[in-house]
Amino acid sequence: MPSKSPAQTLLEKADKKANSSAGWFSSSSTKYEEAGDLYQQAANAFKIDKLFREAGDAHAREAECREKSNETNEAANAWWNAAKAYKRGHPELAIQALTHTITHLTKGGRFRQAADREKEIGQIYLQELNHLRKACESFERAAEWYSQEDAQATANGCFKDAADLHAELEDYPQAIALYEQVANGSLNSALTKYSVKEYWLRSSLCALAMGDTITAKRNLGKYSALDTTFTSTREAKFVNILIEAIEAGDLEKFTAAVFEFDQITKLDNWKTNILLKVKRSIQEEPGLT
Repeated sequence: MPSKSPAQTLLEKADKKANSSAGWFSSSSTKYEEAGDLYQQAANAFKIDKLFREAGDAHAREAECREKSNETNEAANAWWNAAKAYKRGHPELAIQALTHTITHLTKGGRFRQAADREKEIGQIYLQELNHLRKACESFERAAEWYSQEDAQATANGCFKDAADLHAELEDYPQAIALYEQVANGSLNSALTKYSVKEYWLRSSLCALAMGDTITAKRNLGKYSALDTTFTSTREAKFVNILIEAIEAGDLEKFTAAVFEFDQITKLDNWKTNILLKVKRSIQEEPGLT
């Protein structure tokens, strides 16, 4: 029979401690504290053996012991450690563990940390599970919490990520509202002001993807009123040419404008995808005038 690994031995010791009846002189709280420590040691031993699923499970059991002995900070930490182990190949379990972490953090009023963990959930949904809608919800929730903790720049980053995803899901009105919210929040600071034209460009492209040149024009006017320098930017000129091309059903003009813009400012995947959607709509119904 193969000998047990150190991790396995510690795990059995922890199970035994957690399931033992408390003695005459020790409280059940002490029993769970000790079992929690053993589960933590077992989890670390599993990590040395690169057994991440087992490490995650041991941290989850540790967390449950911490909860039973009312060590809420330690419980939040144990769930987070479980999530980090589960992230190595078990994204759904990582999300569950992070959700437990967040419950403890919000109860303790630690919203800044809760936002960090919620953002992590968003990234797992996006990168591992390709579940855009769930990712969107997590980024927005994280952004709200960052906002109330005065971490405005981080909040804006999350709102922007959520807006990008809303646009990919073709929820254009929600995307526009979020881009405008982030832009408005960025107007007052010299550090963030330069990024405003990017948000307004994205918002305008969303209006064009809806096939709504009237809203696009109205929004351009609104943005120019908020920042008079916007009218002369490449972004604003680009949107104006696109509107003219769409209204004339002029595919060549549209393609030339996109090509020219890309020569100076490389179009990212998000813009390329949305411009392709707009282009297809021109091909389907040339000339709106």
